[in-house]
Amino acid sequence: MANFNLFVLNQTDYQDALTMQECLFNAQLERIKNGEETHDYLVLLQHTPVYTLGKSGDESNLKVPIEQTDAKFFKTNRGGDITYHGPGQLTGYPIFNLAHFGIGVREYVELVEECVIDCISNYGLKGERLEGASGVWLDVKGNKPRKICAIGIKVSRGITMHGFAFNINTDLSYFENIIPCGIDDKGVTSLEKEVGEKMDFKLVQKQLLECFEKRFVKV
Repeated sequence: MANFNLFVLNQTDYQDALTMQECLFNAQLERIKNGEETHDYLVLLQHTPVYTLGKSGDESNLKVPIEQTDAKFFKTNRGGDITYHGPGQLTGYPIFNLAHFGIGVREYVELVEECVIDCISNYGLKGERLEGASGVWLDVKGNKPRKICAIGIKVSRGITMHGFAFNINTDLSYFENIIPCGIDDKGVTSLEKEVGEKMDFKLVQKQLLECFEKRFVKV
């Protein structure tokens, strides 16, 4: 039996993906309210270019008027500050009931981080955590700490939504228009940049999915 239901979408507009998330998320909350069994979903996709701002984010971290970019802009109800989503980035939205996996919110975030850390280890990269910040980082104690995967979530009654943004072949120039996650003294990177060649997106996606299937086991 699979640990979760999987949706793999083509390049998707942010609003369309948000609507899908909200439908799945709200359906699970309704099932809890009615005393019914909930289901778990993982949505994997790439977005068309978009900047999203978390509920406690600072809009001034978008350094240029959005009209000067070819990206859209959305305010969201996830945690965290501003980030970019676009082609070449693997964005994942787990709609999970944490009780099914016997974990709390902090453990959930750490498990997502561990999935990405496991995945990039296939390419000789050592993913790390940065104290006081979520996501997966490289060279935390070195001269150029940089984030390869951002995480921003919402949890209600143990049901998760929003998720992670893993830079595989992402055009990193889009990050020049923002202060990513509100952290102005750290960099952003991608698997392509670190390895030095264009990555096989579908292969990396498959490897990450295998990490999720290994790490997220129902109790």
